Amino acid sequence: MIAKFVIRTLIWIGCIAVLLFVSAGTWRWPAAWILLALMLIFSFGFGAILLKHDPGLLDERMKSIIQPDQKRWDKILLLIAFPLLVVWIIVIALDAARYHLSDVPVALQVIGALCITVANGVGFLVMVQNSFAAPVVKIQRDRGQRAVDSGLYAHVRHPMYAGALLFFIGLPLLLGSWYGLWFFPVFAVLFSIRAVLEERTLIRELDGYADYAARVRYRLIPGVW
Repeated sequence: MIAKFVIRTLIWIGCIAVLLFVSAGTWRWPAAWILLALMLIFSFGFGAILLKHDPGLLDERMKSIIQPDQKRWDKILLLIAFPLLVVWIIVIALDAARYHLSDVPVALQVIGALCITVANGVGFLVMVQNSFAAPVVKIQRDRGQRAVDSGLYAHVRHPMYAGALLFFIGLPLLLGSWYGLWFFPVFAVLFSIRAVLEERTLIRELDGYADYAARVRYRLIPGVW
């Protein structure tokens, strides 16, 4: 599992690096190196902790984004989201590093890095508090999945998505691209659609989730939605 995790992580971050630097047309892009460093630190740090304390979840999170027992609508959403993610990264690199169309102040770039850090922190807390936080929508009967209602889940029903949305704000700010921020509403809509459809599945198929959803009113943002 360790070898698999290391290889998959390096491949994933390597693909991001290739997209960034090839699109930018230069390796001399400090903000991109900071982003990649943050990704390496968070990925290997969180992976090491999960390997020790929850290897079952780590194994789930290393599986393909397309799985046999995954909901069909979730496969469709992910097949839309990943090409969009690639386009997003390319646009950011073209804007910020190749053509220098945006002028994002250094202070906002620092805020972007902080947003990425907080987003990763939220994601880590979710994985610590919910051993069933798989990357795809399915009922993990083989792992005895149950409805989790403590920690962050006591405040919103989808804290992982809330943290992810913060990441989609932080990354273009850190890299210095206003055009990258234009993609945020699209990602927000995709996450919102997935949250609603996922809840319908959980209410139908996971014992206790309907009661949990009735107790915790908000999906992503406390007091808003």
